[in-house]
Amino acid sequence: MQWNTLAERLFGAQHGIVADGDLLSGTPTFDGQPLAVIGTTNHAPIGVRLALAQARAVLDTVAQHPGRAILLLIDTQGQQLRRRDELLGINRAMAHLGMAIDLARRHGHRVVGLVYDQALSGGFITSGLIADACYALPEAEIRVMRIPAMARVTKLPEARLTELSQSNPVFAPGVDNYVAMGGVRALWEGDLAAALREALAHTPTDDVRARDGAARGGRQLAAAVAQRVLDAA
Repeated sequence: MQWNTLAERLFGAQHGIVADGDLLSGTPTFDGQPLAVIGTTNHAPIGVRLALAQARAVLDTVAQHPGRAILLLIDTQGQQLRRRDELLGINRAMAHLGMAIDLARRHGHRVVGLVYDQALSGGFITSGLIADACYALPEAEIRVMRIPAMARVTKLPEARLTELSQSNPVFAPGVDNYVAMGGVRALWEGDLAAALREALAHTPTDDVRARDGAARGGRQLAAAVAQRVLDAA
């Protein structure tokens, strides 16, 4: 879905969200309250500049508008694969974005992520997956790694990984698999404004993704292993 169509369905025609290159920002009113919208469009590659711009918007919201809810709109092809960004420290810039979102949550901001088009790799990990919860539209595309790339990293044959992806969500792309694993809390269908209202009201502030993944059968061991680590700490 195009970002402006999404914005109109969430906030009406006078949403006030603007695109500056690949960066989306705005402060629409939702149910009588201002809401900070920060995001990306055009399948944006997240380089140093875009990561820092998003982090700046998050930190400005924390400093100037305590408690204001934040909606992250996600459409990214992942991190910017460019020598310039590598030399400038893209890893640190993306970590800074993730830490800014974490800071907002710790200061009482409700942070909700929505994948409305595409979410890949590090561009997704350092935004939507840092939010209190991440949601998605049914037509969105989500994956961390393609199977050929996964084969190169794991040294397992592509055929074996393809076979595993048929029965195990961990190896397969797609929003339904991310719902099964708990990485996506739910899909937004129909009345998108009602879905946002529900998310702002009832999204848990603690991390329940591992428990959701276990309950949905997508990640059956993560919650138990995490609890054993916490118990041993």
